[in-house]
This record gives sequence, structure tokens and C-alpha cells, in this order.
Amino acid sequence: MKKLLALLLAAVMTLALAACGGGNAGNAGNAGNAGSGGANAGSNAGSAAPEDGGGAAYLVGICQYAPHPALDAATQGFKDALNELLPGQVEIDEQNAAGDSPTCATIANGFVSANVDLIMANATAPLQAAAAATTDIPVLGTSITEYGVALGIDNFSGTVGSNVSGTSDLAPLEQQAAMVQEWFPDARNVGLLYCSGEPNSKYQVDTVQGYLEELGYACTQYPFADTNDMASVTQTAAGSSDVIYVPTDNTVANNTGVVDNICRPLGIPIIAGEEGICGGCGVATLSISYYDIGYKTGEMAAKILTGEADISAMPIEYAPQFTKKYNETICSGLDLTPLEGYEPIAPAE
Repeated sequence: MKKLLALLLAAVMTLALAACGGGNAGNAGNAGNAGSGGANAGSNAGSAAPEDGGGAAYLVGICQYAPHPALDAATQGFKDALNELLPGQVEIDEQNAAGDSPTCATIANGFVSANVDLIMANATAPLQAAAAATTDIPVLGTSITEYGVALGIDNFSGTVGSNVSGTSDLAPLEQQAAMVQEWFPDARNVGLLYCSGEPNSKYQVDTVQGYLEELGYACTQYPFADTNDMASVTQTAAGSSDVIYVPTDNTVANNTGVVDNICRPLGIPIIAGEEGICGGCGVATLSISYYDIGYKTGEMAAKILTGEADISAMPIEYAPQFTKKYNETICSGLDLTPLEGYEPIAPAE
């Protein structure tokens, strides 16, 4: 009986130990689950990081009015700045209106429907379309000559004060008028060729005309409505002018070959408002870097997206420097000797 009792006691103890061991094994398993839970918690924390600002993604819409070198350079500068300042954080929806103003409105409204974080409007028509489409989403313009004119603001002080700001491509108009006198002091009649559908072009020719008349030139404006009457108006201007001034004008920029094919055979030189136009049909220009103003616009965008700056308080920015340039090919074709202090325009790649 004693032996039987001892055997039963030993069995009970063995079972108790086994139960304790099983319980510890279970706890070890739970510890493993806790470790797994810790990994999941870390994963969840990572997915929540964008809300904390660590990996926030921004959607930026770009509406470019038309494809030509100046606007292309501004768009590239804008994208480069954003990619450098906010690497991997910006998704860009880039669209081109192919020179059609109603398409700008369609693109801008699409950006609003997509709830983009910021709109970059490259040229006047996209700026006007974006400003009309939203008063909430920040809109940054570039390649805009004069924001007061583009947005219908009287006595513009340099800051729009709403959801719009940006950069200007305006080169000093008085210096542009002086270039006409530098190159063609004996000329008498200056034709001012521009698209009447672009308010900034009208602003430029009106201003330059005042300076030219102070210098003693007789000036005549030759506005055309669009590409349908551009050639005929250019023909009229070339037939009545000693020299033609063309402002920063997107329609001319897209059709410099038309202007050149009419004016150069007639021996009529052109002073242009920007380098892209000069490279296609002009003799000389006061040039800015469109890439630089696009890059500056990208810097402004990064500050707005990250909350560092309030767009309503951001003044319009201007190109930091201007360079006198000439077109070697057209100067040669017109038997003109380039003036001292002017740099040749680099040939298109």
C-alpha cells in the first residue's frame, strides 16, 4: 500500500510539472505573438507617417499653354526645383493646351476636380483659367509678363493677395526700346506686331510704343487675332515698317517661321521681346532665363506645399538678370554686324 501510494504521488507530481511546462510554453508562444504584434505596430506606424508629415505626397498640376522653347524651359525648371527640394514627395500631372485657351480652362477645371494641392500655370491663358477655376487651391504662374494686366487688377502693387502668385518674364521695356535705337538709329517707322488675344502682349507694345515715340520713331501697331490672319497682318507690317518690334507673345513664339519667311526676304529686321522668338525670326533681344524663373516658381511651390509660406502674402518674383543677345543667322542674312556687348544665341539642339 505504501508503494502504491508513492507511485500515485509521483504520477500526480509529474502531471503537475508537465502542466506547468505547458503553461510556460504557451507563454513563450504568447511572447512570440507579442513580438509579432510589435512588428505590426511598427508597420502601422510607418503607414501613418504621411499623416505626421514624414512622407507626405503632394499632387501638383501643370498647365502649359503651348510647346515652345521658352515655356518648355520654365516647366523643366519648375519640375527640377520640386524634385530637388521635395524628392519623391511630389506627383506631377503635366498637361499642354497646344495653344488653345478653352483647353486651358478644361485642364484647370480637371485639376480642381482632382483636388490637386497646387496648380502651376505656364503663360497667361493658363493663369487666367486657373484663377477662374478656383479660389482655394494655390495657383503659381510663370512666363507671365504683367499680373495686373493678366488678372484685371488696377494699380497692381506686386502682390495679388489671393490664392495666386508666381514669377514674371518681363524684361525692362525701356531697355528694349533703346535696343531699337542701338541697332537702327536711322530707321523712322517701327511696326509693333502682336496677337490681340494676349493682353500682356498689348500691354508691352503700348508701353514700348511710348518709349519709342520719345526717341523720335513713328509707331504703328499691327494686331492679329490668331494664326488665321497672322501671315496677312505680318505682310502688311513688313511692307510699311523699317523695323518691327515683337513682344513676348505666345502666338508669335509658336509661329516664328511664318514671320521670318515674310520679313527676312523683304530685309525687315525684328527686335524681339524674348530669346525664343529672337532665335526664330529676330535680330536681337534682351534675354532672360526661362529655366531660372521656372525654378524660382518651383521654390515658391515647395514653400507653399510644406506650409512655410502663405501664397496670399508672396510678391511676384522677377528674373534676376538680363542679357543682350543676337541671332547670328539672321544678322548674316540681313548683312548686319552684331553690336559690341551682345552675345550670340546658342543654336537649338
